[in-house]
Amino acid sequence: MQEAQHEELAAGDVVIIGVDPHKASVTMEARDTREILRATGTFPTTTDGYRAMLSVARQWSRRVWAVEGARGVGRGLVARLVAGGERVVDVPAKLSARSRVFDTGQGRKTESHDAHAIVMVALRGKRLREVVIDEDLEVLRLLVDRRDELAAARTQALNRAHRLFAEVTPGGAPTKKSIAQYQALLAGIRPRDGAGKVRPRMLAEELTDAHRLDVRVKELTAEIKAAVLARGSHLMDLPGIGPAGAGRILADIGDVARFPSRHHFASWTGTAPIDASSGAHQRHRLSRAGNRRLNHVLHIAATVQMRHPGTLGKAYDDRKRAAGKRPLEAMRCLKRRLSDVVYQQLVKNAVDVEATTMNAGPGGHSGATLQSSAAGLPPHTGTSLWIGEAGWLIPWRGVTVRLVGAEDGPGQAGLTHGTSDVAVTVAVLDPTCRPARLTTSAAGRAVMS
Repeated sequence: MQEAQHEELAAGDVVIIGVDPHKASVTMEARDTREILRATGTFPTTTDGYRAMLSVARQWSRRVWAVEGARGVGRGLVARLVAGGERVVDVPAKLSARSRVFDTGQGRKTESHDAHAIVMVALRGKRLREVVIDEDLEVLRLLVDRRDELAAARTQALNRAHRLFAEVTPGGAPTKKSIAQYQALLAGIRPRDGAGKVRPRMLAEELTDAHRLDVRVKELTAEIKAAVLARGSHLMDLPGIGPAGAGRILADIGDVARFPSRHHFASWTGTAPIDASSGAHQRHRLSRAGNRRLNHVLHIAATVQMRHPGTLGKAYDDRKRAAGKRPLEAMRCLKRRLSDVVYQQLVKNAVDVEATTMNAGPGGHSGATLQSSAAGLPPHTGTSLWIGEAGWLIPWRGVTVRLVGAEDGPGQAGLTHGTSDVAVTVAVLDPTCRPARLTTSAAGRAVMS
């Protein structure tokens, strides 16, 4: 939840509904901002159960749902709540587990304890992410997940084929080959016994399955590439990141504005090393936490760059090895730098998309919307947005602000004042946030402050 949203909860009698979702049931606990218990209950995950849970929640006009695992087992419930106009925040399982241990003194799990931990995290947390359903990203996630599943099935089929070739080929099978090469090897097999006649047939079946899966994987890859480009992303411009990797990054991250800095992003991707120093001995160890799928994407990108001379990654790897780093240590350093590059590219793409949206309306004014894909970008990322006349809508720290004029003159603020910076007065459209100021350069760029 953004800081402004937390201030809103603290200012009024808002009820937080903590939900612990399961496959067959959901358990809820509702508390107001004074942490007074309002309601508890367990409901089945059926249409009638969902309606009963909503009937309990609707007695509070100002309510916020806090769901654990909004991207996992709670995805279906969250989708129904958001589609119904409800406000939902995602509570990470790690935070609720810590809250449960601090509250009870041990980690024993029950549904009621889980729901209580979830609602307490939502009441006291200041950085919980509000769930926003992006249909395009949801489609992209489905495509990427399906491609990964089919690619894994293709690899399994080729592994089984390799095992069978090792049994029928004198001296063992050669190094793993492509489907076409395996088919050429199969054509040269001449079975002489009963088992030898069965193995070629099984080999043919495995290769047929692998070929079918390979065709489908290529089709999905092309579809993912088109979806990534349609979002205006330039992640595929980075060496080592293809359509599948770019799609996975976009699908898993969603809105990059939820990461305050590149350091938070690196921690989430598992590329930030963990300090393991002791006394005078300073060292860091590998982090096995974070999103392992994105960590794999960055690992592939690092491997590709290290194998291709002329890339920035190869030059960086050479410098680290010359400085005494071992190969794996140099790889970890490179992955950490690639995490920063990906983060910067995501921020730049979000700003570019927002600028395009703002310029798309009639006269360049009404193209902006209150739901900004770049809203909430941290001000220290070095990004900026184009501005123009008074009346433009500009995203700032998760809300939308309106440019109402300059202190030393109205109109084209920042565009007609020579080389000096101009202080611009901003009206915040969200009453829960404090007023803001923007500093604009002579080129007409507004820097959030």
